[in-house]
Formats: sequence, structure tokens, C-alpha cells
Amino acid sequence: MTRVVRQDALADLADVPATSRWVRNGSLRLHLLDYGGSGVPIVIVPGITSPAITMDFVARSLVDLGRPVVVDVRGRGLSDSGDSYTLADYASDTLAVLDGLDDPVVVGHSMGARIAAATAVRRPLRGTVVVDPPMSGPGRGPYPTTLEAFLGQLDEAVRGTDADEVARSWPRWPRREQELRARWLSSCSRTAIAETHRGFESEDFFEVWPAVPAPTTLLYGADSPVVTAEGAKEAEATNPAASLVEIPDAGHMVFWDNPDDALRLLREALHPLV
Repeated sequence: MTRVVRQDALADLADVPATSRWVRNGSLRLHLLDYGGSGVPIVIVPGITSPAITMDFVARSLVDLGRPVVVDVRGRGLSDSGDSYTLADYASDTLAVLDGLDDPVVVGHSMGARIAAATAVRRPLRGTVVVDPPMSGPGRGPYPTTLEAFLGQLDEAVRGTDADEVARSWPRWPRREQELRARWLSSCSRTAIAETHRGFESEDFFEVWPAVPAPTTLLYGADSPVVTAEGAKEAEATNPAASLVEIPDAGHMVFWDNPDDALRLLREALHPLV
């Protein structure tokens, strides 16, 4: 299926206080939203169906702390599609993004949290914040959102969706975020979503997590089906140097479900790093 970047989606970039920037990982071209400034780079890696612009509200909340840079992960937004979508591929892309950034912090949500962890074991970082990482994997049961659900939402977006239809799946989200998802979801590759979802169930987060060096914080939703109470206990036991922080009244989509508390706790985790 062809990726579709709508004209009204591109027009959203006019209202984003960031500069579009591009980096290469080999032949792959990766698009970034760089919010500028002279502070510590805070590289933000979004989730499975979240182009960079959908985390604009997160980046804006951090501009006084550092220099937010949000990644269009391969196969999403304005970045190129890839030949494969393994965790190693994503970490390689993130390392390319980090080249030329001085002593960065990496923040990732969901898929991006896995990518942040995998990146942290490959090169020194000032620190990491991993937000509600998928803890499914071999012998751990399926990822709680089915591939069919993801692809059904993608089909709606390619057909032409709107914020009202998005609200049926995500009723708690702020209206602006429902509108951005409606306009940008069709920019996501069907293959990227399918291969990443497969990776959630074939690649084990806990093969990487114990080696993630401090300082690192794992933020998770109190009501998340992705990081359960049992998963949080395992994360604490297998990386005792990490800080674990629960976000109240939030499921997996913590920043969208409870923006006030999620952004406050993210800032608290970042403050000692920047």
C-alpha cells in the first residue's frame, strides 16, 4: 500500500516551532523536527504509528529544559521506508540521528522506548527515559493491541478519516491530537507497522533492558496493559539502577491520556539529566 502524506498534514508543519532537518543512515533519509536552542539535545523517538509531529506537544513542553529533536522513525512521516524494521535497524537509525549531537538524552515512547533502550547499550548517552515500553515477547504473550486493530485504523486514514472517527478509538485525547492523527496516520507504512508489531512479539525487551546504563527512568501508565504491575516488578528487578515512575490515570498512551501528569513526570525525570 502506498504511503500518503496529505496536503493538509504538510500544512500542519507551518504551525510547529521547529525546523525540518534530515540525516542519512546509509541510503535511508530520516526526517527530524529540531526545536533548536543551545541546551542539551533531547532526542524523542515516537511509537509505532506516531509520526514526529504527533509528539509536538511533548517537545514544546521541554524547550525550556533543552533542545528537543523529534524523529520521524523509518517508514513514518517524511522519513524513507526501510527494507526491514528490526529493533537493530531502528537503533542504527537513532545512532545516525545522534551523530553530531553533543552528549544527548534519548526519550522514547512505546516502540520508541524499546529503541531508546537498544540505543543506550550501543553508545554512551547522558541518560534515557523509556516510556511504557512493550514488554511482550517470546514466551510472554501477545502485544495487547492486535495487528488487525492497527491496520484497520491505517485503512481508515488512507481512505480519508477525520478527528471524529479517530475519537472513537481514542476518546480521551485532546482534540488537536485527534486531528493530527487523522491527518498523519496515512504517512505510516503498512509494512513498517506489521513488521514492528511482529517484533513486539519476537524480540524481547528484557534482553536489552538489564544492560541499559544509569541514569535511566522507566515511566509507565498506572492503567497500561503494556506495562503491567508484573512487568514493572520485573523491570525493577532486572535493572535495579533504574528509576521506575508510575503515571496516574493513564493507559499506554500516557501523554495523550493524562498530559498534565505525564509531562510533569517526564520533566522531573529529565531535569537532573539536562
